[in-house]
Amino acid sequence: MSTTGSAAPAEGPDNDTGTSTHGHEQERYLPIANISRCMKGALPESSKVSREAKELVQEATSEFISFITSESSDKCMRERRKTICGEDILYAMRTLGFEEYIPPLMAYLERYRTLEQSRRNEKQAPGTSEGTDGEDSESDGGGIDDSAKDDTS
Repeated sequence: MSTTGSAAPAEGPDNDTGTSTHGHEQERYLPIANISRCMKGALPESSKVSREAKELVQEATSEFISFITSESSDKCMRERRKTICGEDILYAMRTLGFEEYIPPLMAYLERYRTLEQSRRNEKQAPGTSEGTDGEDSESDGGGIDDSAKDDTS
C-alpha cells in the first residue's frame, strides 16, 4: 500500500531527520529560548544545559500545560462557561494531584488581581476617560478571565 504526501512524519528520534519535533507538534511547544532562560535561572551560573535536555523540558512543560488546561476546560464545559479563570486552573491542579502547588498559586493569583485592579484604577483616574469602556478587559489576563464571575455567561 502506498502512502500519500498528507501523512504526518513519524514522531520521535527515530524518524529520518533525527529530530524529536515536527510541523504542528512544534507549534504547541513553548519557545525553546524561554525554556532555556527558565532552566538557566534555576541553575548555578557555571552550569550548562544540553539541547536534548532543553527539548525534553520543552515537551514536558507543554504537556503539563495541556494537561491542566484540558481539565480546566472540561470543568468550564460542564458549567456551560467559555472562559477559563484562575479558580479553574486551581481546581484542575487539585483534581490532578498537584495540591502542593495550590498555596503558592493562590498567593500569585491574589497578587496578580491586586496589581490588575491597581492598573484599572490608574486608567480610570479623574480627568481621563481611558479604560472606562471595558474594551481591553481580556488584554490584561491573556484571555483568561480573572474575575471568576459567572454572571456574564
